[in-house]
Amino acid sequence: MLLFVALLASLALPSFARFYTDYLWFKSLGHGSIFWTMLLPKWALFILSALVSFSFLFLNFRIARHNTLQLITADSPFGNVPKKFTSVVVLSASGFLAILNGLSTQRYWDMILRYLHSSSFGSVDPIFGKEMAFYIYKLPFLSFLQNWFMGLLILALVGAGFMYSFVIAPIVMGQHNPVPRTIFKHLSLLVATIALLWGAGFWLERFNLLYSPRGVAFGASYTDIHAELLALNVMWVLAIIVALLLAVGHYKKTWKFSLGIIGLLFASSLLLRGVYPGIIQKYVVEPNEFDKERPYIEYNIDATLKAYKLDSLETVSVVPESEVTWPMIDKNKETIQNVRLWDYDPLLRSFKQLQEIRSYYDFIDVDIDRYTFDGDYRQVMVAARELDFKNLQNPTWVNQRVEFTHGYGIVMNPVNEVGRSGLPALWIENIPPHIAVPIELNRPQIYYGEKPSSYVFVKTTEKEFDYPIGDSNARTTYEGSGGVSIGNFARRLLFALRFGDSKILFTNFFTSESRVLYYRNIQERLQRLAPFLFYDEDPYLVIHEGHLVWMQDAYTVTDRYPYAEPVLIGSGERQRNVKINYIRNSVKATVDAYDGTVHFYISDEKDPLIKTWAQIFPGLFQPMSYMPEGLKKHIRYPKDLFSVQSEILKIYHMQDPNTFYNKEDVWQTYKGSGNKEELGAFYVIMKIEEDQSAEFALITPFTPVGRDNMIAWMAGRCDGDRYGELFVYTFPKQKLIYGPAQVEALTNQHPDISAQLSLWSQRGSDVIKGNIIVIPIEKAVLYVQPLYLKAENSDLPELKRVIVSTGGRVVWAERLDEALEKLLGKREGVAVPSKVVSPERPADVTKPAEEIDTTQKQRIRIMIEEAQKTWETAQEALRLGDWAQYGEAMKHLETLLQSLYRSTQE
Repeated sequence: MLLFVALLASLALPSFARFYTDYLWFKSLGHGSIFWTMLLPKWALFILSALVSFSFLFLNFRIARHNTLQLITADSPFGNVPKKFTSVVVLSASGFLAILNGLSTQRYWDMILRYLHSSSFGSVDPIFGKEMAFYIYKLPFLSFLQNWFMGLLILALVGAGFMYSFVIAPIVMGQHNPVPRTIFKHLSLLVATIALLWGAGFWLERFNLLYSPRGVAFGASYTDIHAELLALNVMWVLAIIVALLLAVGHYKKTWKFSLGIIGLLFASSLLLRGVYPGIIQKYVVEPNEFDKERPYIEYNIDATLKAYKLDSLETVSVVPESEVTWPMIDKNKETIQNVRLWDYDPLLRSFKQLQEIRSYYDFIDVDIDRYTFDGDYRQVMVAARELDFKNLQNPTWVNQRVEFTHGYGIVMNPVNEVGRSGLPALWIENIPPHIAVPIELNRPQIYYGEKPSSYVFVKTTEKEFDYPIGDSNARTTYEGSGGVSIGNFARRLLFALRFGDSKILFTNFFTSESRVLYYRNIQERLQRLAPFLFYDEDPYLVIHEGHLVWMQDAYTVTDRYPYAEPVLIGSGERQRNVKINYIRNSVKATVDAYDGTVHFYISDEKDPLIKTWAQIFPGLFQPMSYMPEGLKKHIRYPKDLFSVQSEILKIYHMQDPNTFYNKEDVWQTYKGSGNKEELGAFYVIMKIEEDQSAEFALITPFTPVGRDNMIAWMAGRCDGDRYGELFVYTFPKQKLIYGPAQVEALTNQHPDISAQLSLWSQRGSDVIKGNIIVIPIEKAVLYVQPLYLKAENSDLPELKRVIVSTGGRVVWAERLDEALEKLLGKREGVAVPSKVVSPERPADVTKPAEEIDTTQKQRIRIMIEEAQKTWETAQEALRLGDWAQYGEAMKHLETLLQSLYRSTQE
């Protein structure tokens, strides 16, 4: 008994410890009711389904027991079995199966709550005329009930049939008696009910035709409506007839008819669902596919645009200018002032080399945001300096749990400024933070961040490490309200069991004020509170009232929207390859980096899914009006949503059914030649409308499939009252607008650029080409591409050149303003070359020597200087006898001289 109690305690106590400490965590955030809302419905559903299962199974097993006992005699094989034993068997079997059946239903708790709190979508499907909420909420619930009762009936039939066959078969076979009428009646009623539910399954399956992938577009096709639907209607009617015949079979001998109908049912399934749809598809649809599928294509287009919130997208046709001019630049100074010259990866490398300060600090990624400094609207890049336990030099328990508890500070730089030696110009840097802009940061500690979650103890007798100062360290004591109290022994025991850490019981660092912080990864924290939301992959950090606050976009999604095209999204552990066909950015969540306070704000009050969740969890969500104004200025259109919408728009901008059917105008996003990854959406500060001020926006360019010219670009607005509006600017197909691939080709063909890149590569440096940024300026397009150098023995990229292009011309310089002057000529009116080289058609006319402009002279001068340096390198190699280096230098010199000759002949 003692061993049994010990075993039970070893299993039950850790489970109880995790359960109770989770409750304490929810309660510490002020959301204890959410914990019970997610827990109690599971157990209520378990109890209800277990009771119903037990009642039904016990009733049927008891009837079977009663029928068998009436036939058992003293001389039968089971004549000596005590009746009490059979009662125990029936009771035990019913209870065991009921518990299993109840446990299997627990995972459906949220589906049932959504059904009970369903919200209307305000539209109906085009086939059955059902409200969209029927498909999102009611149809899954009805399918669940049908499957659950079907399984329960099969359990009862199998159990009763087993009892009958095991007990009565020897008696019936030995005496050559027919099956007793009471047994036949019992089994026929069970089979009749199963047939009835089977028919209900066919009836429900009709509505699932709206998710059919058979046709040209997702959703019910011509074949589904004219063949598959007919088959399902026939089969559910036949199943009901079978049920009725079986139900009256014990009064009249209708079993032969029942068998005949069952045979007809299977034949219908084979012919009407297997053969007939194939005939219709091949001989009716395929010869006249567009005419037959046209209405269903229209249904798909309409539903897809609504499901991805593209129905309100505004499309503007623009006849673009050939190139950017100085007057355009002057009217869009804020855009030029905020051109991003720093790519995320090179900048992150620079931050790691320059600002990690100590080995136990780490930068996870770089975020982009915007701030207003003294009336200046500036785009900035921010990275959080988080604590990395893996790189602690002395990873003792005290250091990992009590001493080193938090990261410290951030790094911020403007997107367009370059400091010494091509390094980023930092506005916030070092420890403690040195701030060069008018912004307040008095809580730089980061207790909650993007690093993997770990637990630490604060407000102990041991002061925490805050930040390094020379040979010593600054120390601090946590002053926030985050975490759970661990002051008494009972709490210490529970947390020792939860974390499997016995040192918690024996340390003398704890006081009555001590607290434990856990679930410190911000996405894990949010998912614990609201696991039904889908979270954006990129949370970002904001400075608000002296605190660091994480902002996280969250989505409501479903894969049950009729006729809408499905896509796969997500890459995290919990959110990998999730199929959806409806999405809304309905929630903006915030997490305070110091005390872990969490808020969920409803950003799309019209979304029916978030209305339903708000009814289920009434204390979890707040209206967007409750978000502080300082944080509202930093909300942005989320990239994950924008990427999904861009993916859909590649095809669904074709709203004419014939164009859609022929796929004659499919778009694509640019794929760089180096990493073969699509150029993702990027944030810019730009004027979307000429009479408006510059605003923060998320944009992505499109090119036609199989072509490199740009055909359109889409923007999502981030600022003010017009947040969330989508615009698509389309260009005429008759006019060439250079696309990113063409600009990249022009760059690679440029003699100065290609020669210099070859030289840098030969000198032991890695050349890193940044992403090409597409910047719409009024009705023209400017391309900007940063170029970085990294020494082979270092991981510190330096920005060395800025490549700019417009109208098919490409230049580069050390700074953006210099590059623009080369590209557009000086403001005094220096002539710009009129003849350019197209990526698809080489120039057929050369310019006379007197038309060589300042840009060409500078290019020639640079090549001459480079040739002189290469010659000196070759002579030094010759002096040292380094024939390999001498040969490389002479080969490169030959390339430079050939380029120089071609330049003088243009």
